[in-house]
Amino acid sequence: MLKIKKGDTVYVIKGKDRGKKGKVLKVFLRENRAIIEGINFAKKHKRQTRQDQQGGIVSIEAPINLSNVMLLCKNCNRPVRVGFIVSKDGSKVRICKSCKEQV
Repeated sequence: MLKIKKGDTVYVIKGKDRGKKGKVLKVFLRENRAIIEGINFAKKHKRQTRQDQQGGIVSIEAPINLSNVMLLCKNCNRPVRVGFIVSKDGSKVRICKSCKEQV
């Protein structure tokens, strides 16, 4: 089970976007990276492929390493470490290490 999943709100702890918050758009398991909304922009040169499409230099979100982000707990409202417990029904759930609440 992953500590950070698609749709989670995360806080950047390292890099040029340190201190920013964003929503996870996509997670790449093999590379241990994720694309986060509004974080780690890179310039990409695009060619005009159709008449109605604009060409030029476009900013896109590049993947960032998962070790550089922390999950934001909804209860604590701060970046926290994530742990796992097995619930009463037998499913594995993520918990906040600070407040022990389910994420």
